[in-house]
Amino acid sequence: QVQLVESGGGLVQPGGSLRLSCAASGRTFRRYVMGWFRQAPGKERERVAAISGGGTITNYADSVKGRFTISRDNSENTVALQMNSLQPEDTAVYYCAAHFDGGQLLPRSEDYNYWGQGTQVTVSS
Repeated sequence: QVQLVESGGGLVQPGGSLRLSCAASGRTFRRYVMGWFRQAPGKERERVAAISGGGTITNYADSVKGRFTISRDNSENTVALQMNSLQPEDTAVYYCAAHFDGGQLLPRSEDYNYWGQGTQVTVSS
């Protein structure tokens, strides 16, 4: 069982930055792929970034490549999403999620077994 708690959301102006954090419970954190998803009103939930259990493999949605960076600290059981050059279209509820690391960073929300409660990110002037 993995419990996830996100923090760090808020209101930011276009072009600004935010850093989201996700704290995980459990002693097997390194065995899980961690992903960040987002869901805007009226849209499907999409994966924006994922990182392997060991932290050596990452994957990003095309819409955030070069602007967002995912990282993890297995000694602290945390995963972070650094978001730069934020735009209004990045406005959404952001979720931290986990699935067992079987060698792939699975892309669909249905593949992830554990979810945080979500944190709102609003990009507006």
